[in-house]
Amino acid sequence: MADTVREQILARIKTNLDNITDATVYRSRVEPLSRGEAPAIIVEPISDQPSEVFSSKLQWSLRVRVTVIVRANVPDDVSDAYTQQVHNRIMSDPTCNGSALDIDPDRVDFSLYEADIPLGIISMDYMVMYRSGRTDLTTAG
Repeated sequence: MADTVREQILARIKTNLDNITDATVYRSRVEPLSRGEAPAIIVEPISDQPSEVFSSKLQWSLRVRVTVIVRANVPDDVSDAYTQQVHNRIMSDPTCNGSALDIDPDRVDFSLYEADIPLGIISMDYMVMYRSGRTDLTTAG
């Protein structure tokens, strides 16, 4: 069975992030990271809202969250190099190789936690606009 347009977009975003220096990129990871697995980057869908465009097509607003996880004495400072690379790679392919119409950055949230080596979790949300068939989610429109 063919992948949905949504899955094509998520896979392309992960592929675009895979070569970020010194970080491992995961898709929708649900297991906790061990100390040695940071820095890490996680790509996951958050929501996908359809609206009718034509009788045979739907336009979707897909919220994608890319989370950067680092351990450092000043985690928000150390995470900056990773968040910059994430943003550059996502925004340099706004159509996700033709699967999407456009990508817009939406928000960035910072969570910092005290630990023997402080933990930073920086979540970057992007809104991806795309179209699919009304009855076939594998067909881009």
